[in-house]
Formats: sequence, structure tokens, C-alpha cells
Amino acid sequence: MTAKKIEQLLEKALLKDGEMAYGLYEFEFEEELDELKASLAEDNDDYLFSVTENRGDIAMVLIEKSGQVHVNEQAREKLKAFWQSAYAGNMKKLIPDFAEQLSAGELPINGVKTAR
Repeated sequence: MTAKKIEQLLEKALLKDGEMAYGLYEFEFEEELDELKASLAEDNDDYLFSVTENRGDIAMVLIEKSGQVHVNEQAREKLKAFWQSAYAGNMKKLIPDFAEQLSAGELPINGVKTAR
């Protein structure tokens, strides 16, 4: 699928509160949770999140430092809570890069450190 089409799907899911596919989360992320948690701890991030696309479906995962895992719509809502008014602007900047990575067969994984 083209990066442009993936970008449109990501915009629908992440900016327009579109549905996400739990089956895709299971397929893409469930087996990777231990690895993602290890990356989170190794990089000393406060949380990390990732999105994926397959056959028009979108899935998302967000993992907190505590190890708590949020899936799809809950992950999106948690990220909105973390980013508050910056959510839409951040996503508009990130989505084109996510789409490029996904169209190249890469999984965009984003560790985030919060300013204290």
C-alpha cells in the first residue's frame, strides 16, 4: 500500500477517532510486548507507542513505564491525555513519517520522555 493511502488511514484512526482492529494488535504487537517493554526500560522512556497498518486496518499500542499496556482506542485516549492540547499538532507532524516507515515495511516505535 502506498504511503499516501496509509497516511489517510492513520489520520482517520488517530485524528478522527476511527476504529482500530484488535486482531491486528494481536498479530503485530502481542508477541513483541516483552521486547517493547525491554526497549522502554533500556532507553529510560516514560512511555512508548507504536502504530501499524495491514490491509486497511490500523492498530496501536502504548506501554507505560509501569508496564501497563493500552491497546488501540485506549492507547489513543491515553496518548491524548499525555499530550493534551498538543495531540493533534503532534500527530499531524508524525503521521507522514509513520506512513513512510510502514510503507517501507518498518514499524514506527516511539519512546517518549516527559519533561519534569
